[in-house]
Amino acid sequence: MLQKLSPQQIQLMKLLQIPTAALDERIEEELEINPALEDSREDGDYDGPEEELYRQDETAEDAVPKSEDGFEFDDYLNQYMDDDPASYKLQGDNYNGDEEEKVIPIAEENTFHEYLEQQLGLLNLKDERERNIALQIIGSIDEDGYLRREPLSIMDDLLFSQNVFTTEAEVFELLKKIQQFDPSGVGARDLQECLCIQLKSKLEQEEHLTRRQKRRLRLALQIIEEFFDEFTKKHYPKLQKNLEASEEELKEALDEILKLNPKPASGYVGSVNRNVQYVIPDFILLNNNGDLELSLNSKNAPELRISSQYLDMMRDYRARAKGGKSNAQQKEAVQFIKQKIDSAKWFIDAIHQRQQTMFNTMYAITKYQEDYFLSGDPKKLRPMILKDIADITALDISTISRVVNNKFVQTEFSVKRLKEFFSEALQTSEGEEVSTIEVKKILQDLIGIEDKQKPLSDERLTEILQEKGYNIARRTVAKYREQLNLPVARLRKEL
Repeated sequence: MLQKLSPQQIQLMKLLQIPTAALDERIEEELEINPALEDSREDGDYDGPEEELYRQDETAEDAVPKSEDGFEFDDYLNQYMDDDPASYKLQGDNYNGDEEEKVIPIAEENTFHEYLEQQLGLLNLKDERERNIALQIIGSIDEDGYLRREPLSIMDDLLFSQNVFTTEAEVFELLKKIQQFDPSGVGARDLQECLCIQLKSKLEQEEHLTRRQKRRLRLALQIIEEFFDEFTKKHYPKLQKNLEASEEELKEALDEILKLNPKPASGYVGSVNRNVQYVIPDFILLNNNGDLELSLNSKNAPELRISSQYLDMMRDYRARAKGGKSNAQQKEAVQFIKQKIDSAKWFIDAIHQRQQTMFNTMYAITKYQEDYFLSGDPKKLRPMILKDIADITALDISTISRVVNNKFVQTEFSVKRLKEFFSEALQTSEGEEVSTIEVKKILQDLIGIEDKQKPLSDERLTEILQEKGYNIARRTVAKYREQLNLPVARLRKEL
């Protein structure tokens, strides 16, 4: 039997998924579509209508008759006596009324593509047609600074969008000119070409280079142009043999290559193409002399209330109804008001329930991982899955999943993603269960201190972990290494 979710439950689930950073935007959307919902911060303190205006008058002889569809308006109005609509608003306990809205000024900057377009003036272009072709090439450069579109595709775009016919040779000719733009390496079609452009640019500044620097740069260029495959696979003995270079010369050339920028667009300081994301923590966890104090970010506690204007309209209708002056049109209007007020109540309730659910979930995580939060030592993280927290909070696993998704907590050590506290268990040789996070940390440390001339293989890493008492297979070590974005031993090798 399928269980149907009510609109309120669906609304709550959607709100639980929203991180604090996006909550304001969601509230603004609701304020726009529902005039019965208000943000009380916009107009100061709120003094609602007197409670007696909503008191049920059981002795009144002029009771409002039921409408044809059975809807009792007077009952509906009296329903609000228990809810106290005048005080039906939401305000966080930790909200400070003296807090000011702080606006971060954003400097007006050119985008990366605008920066490239400004450099078109340095080219000796024949006419407006060539300029349009160059602009099309620049517009096809991606956010990393690469041109990953084929010349034929650029030709088709020009023909269909601007009725400009060009040839592949002309596109290549203009591309070569654009590749001389700043930042160096822009417009390259792959990594090899990008590194070559940067090395050639450095070699063009011969008057500023010493003889040794020139020799080093030429050797680096030869490696990229002729032995790029060997370079990427770190076949250093083969490189040294083919180049007939000493180990020191090869190391110096490789150092020059490592100084180059594989993503040219990142070399543009003013670029606003790059997505800079600021993390707003959803929770704040403080260590007060060994006592952990958890609080929700104050942005999770907006000051919302039911519109006094809508309540006044309902009061006015009640007065008219009791005086026998109501009509069908007014009853229809009150039904609309009822719908909007109900919707506003549901939303306020959902926000409040979101706060409670988030706090209860994070509190359970805090107690479960108390040793870690007190010490900051990743090795003290206990194995923990969603079901563990669901059992503690008596919430559904899917609810816990929504709470921890894209949420962050600010600790005294750093801002952490909630998902980082969840991990599977791994058994030691003594039968004790430890977190896989602990094993990954040890693995990362082992690779961090290894001899880069003789990096540890996955087999050797497995042996070391087993010697430390962790029952782990080589394929599991390889999986954890990949999850840590650490390459295989051959690619970690250095001269």
